[in-house]
Amino acid sequence: MKQISLKRGKKESLLRFHPWVFSGALHHMDDGISEGDVVKVVDANGQFIAVGHYQQGSIAVRVLSFEDVPIDDTFWRMRLGQALSVRRALKLTDNPLTTAFRLVHGEGDLLPGLIIDVYGQTAVMQAHSIGMHLCRHDIARQLVEVMGGRINSVFYKSETTLPFMEPENGFIIGGSEENTALENGLRFHVDWQRGQKTGFFIDQRDNRSLLEHYAQGRRVLNMFCYTGGFSFYAMRGGAELVHSVDSSAKAIELTRRNVELNFPGDQRHKAFCEDAFKFLENIDTNASYDLIILDPPAFAKHRGALHHALKGYTRINAKAFEKIAPHSILFTFSCSQVVTKEHFRNAVFTAAAQARRQVRILDQLHQPADHPVNIYHPEGEYLKGLVLYVE
Repeated sequence: MKQISLKRGKKESLLRFHPWVFSGALHHMDDGISEGDVVKVVDANGQFIAVGHYQQGSIAVRVLSFEDVPIDDTFWRMRLGQALSVRRALKLTDNPLTTAFRLVHGEGDLLPGLIIDVYGQTAVMQAHSIGMHLCRHDIARQLVEVMGGRINSVFYKSETTLPFMEPENGFIIGGSEENTALENGLRFHVDWQRGQKTGFFIDQRDNRSLLEHYAQGRRVLNMFCYTGGFSFYAMRGGAELVHSVDSSAKAIELTRRNVELNFPGDQRHKAFCEDAFKFLENIDTNASYDLIILDPPAFAKHRGALHHALKGYTRINAKAFEKIAPHSILFTFSCSQVVTKEHFRNAVFTAAAQARRQVRILDQLHQPADHPVNIYHPEGEYLKGLVLYVE
């Protein structure tokens, strides 16, 4: 492996096992290093620190190991096996009622830059680094072996995460046509070819289940519904009516298909292809929604957008507080990594004050256990949510 050396005083975060090397910490690089190469990182005295993938940008190296080991089939098999053991402990690998789960969650599974979601017998793999993109075929082969018959197809989907490389979506192994999966006994279609992320937001599984327990007899509004996950959980929970809203026509079509898949002919559900802010603004207060879900896409992709994002969260929550009926429940979320729990709570607090509503926090929500957070990488805690009781 070629080597990258650090400036003096720049190794401390790595000694605390943080998995990123920032470009400002670099002192010298061997000649001939290309993006995606596996490199050794050494300190100013030439002492080994870590092995990782090099990439141009603010994060120069994503650490794969703090031990001096080759990054080969044995390494991939070990890391994937460790990830599988965690999901087995969570009772997700052989659960007849849930066939969708996240197998690899980047830094949380010591594989920065790699996401693998399992939908039935198909694994959808997504690279967030050039290094993982270049290793995709090796990883896919070891994945099938480690899963031991649980999957027969690996679909690669990195068009949106590595757009500058123009990777093509497609099957690396197999080619399953079955795109229906189960979550807590409910069925849903997965559009891993054209859908957002890997095709479904697995990270809201536990929160959807919690919503089901609040839904009995309520009039539910699911904003930013995507493929309708919260909607069909609310219907199973006994909601009086459920309205789903998204600005994407494709998302609304998938929502309708998923609701029909689980509740064929059920007249309680209606879907609307509209802008969320405009829909909330135009709600007739007589509609009396008494359970609203706000699960918007990330308002901030980087720190420079934080201020604007917080204003967006305040605005959308203030409008929901203004329109929601008395004695109601609000599920509200942020999936922006740069928005901390404190940032988000302050934005919601400001929104409640602007709407002059009395609000209690009933639950504080987060990503599920198959989206683990590396204790040395707190940035991995990206999903945060609140369940609020609104007087």
